[in-house]
Amino acid sequence: MSIPRVHARILIVGAWLAGAGIATAGSLYAVSLLGQGIIGPSGHQLNVAAVNRALADDTTDPSGRGTPSSPTASPTPATSPSPAASPTPRHTPDKSSGTLLTSRGGNVVASCQPGGAYLLSWSPQQGYQTAAVLRGPAAQAQVTFRSSQIEVNLVVTCHGTVASGSASVDNSWGDDGE
Repeated sequence: MSIPRVHARILIVGAWLAGAGIATAGSLYAVSLLGQGIIGPSGHQLNVAAVNRALADDTTDPSGRGTPSSPTASPTPATSPSPAASPTPRHTPDKSSGTLLTSRGGNVVASCQPGGAYLLSWSPQQGYQTAAVLRGPAAQAQVTFRSSQIEVNLVVTCHGTVASGSASVDNSWGDDGE
C-alpha cells in the first residue's frame, strides 16, 4: 500500500517543522545557559570593604611583605561625564592594602611607602581614560584622567602612613580642538 502524494508531503512538512522546533528550543536553551554562565554564576559586584579585603589577600605574600598588584589602566570610550561625580576624593583607609581615593575621573588605590606616595592601581570612570601616570613612590604620585571635554588630575600625598588625595578639574581641556 502506498501513501498518497498529498499525505507524504504533509508528513515531510510536519517532520521538518518538528525538527526546526526542536532545534530552536535547543538553541534557546543553550543561549539561556550562556546568560547564566555555563559553569556557574559569573562575577558579582563588590563594595569598598570587599575590595579592600580582596586587595589585602592579593597583596600579601607568605613572607608577610606586600607585593604591589599591577595597575589597571584600560581606556574606555569617551562619553559625557556624569554630573553627579565629585572632583574631591573620598578615602577609605586600610593599612594592609592602601587607600581607595575616588574622583570624578577615576579611582586610585594608593599606599604610603618609605619613598613616599605609591599608586597600587588606578581605574578611569566610564567615559574617561587614563592620560598620564606618575606612579611613585614620590612625594606626590598622580594620575590624569580625561574625557572628551574634561581633564581630572588626582594628586596623592602621604600624611604619616595614610595616603590622601586632591583632585583638580579642568573643564576647558577639550575646548581648543584637542
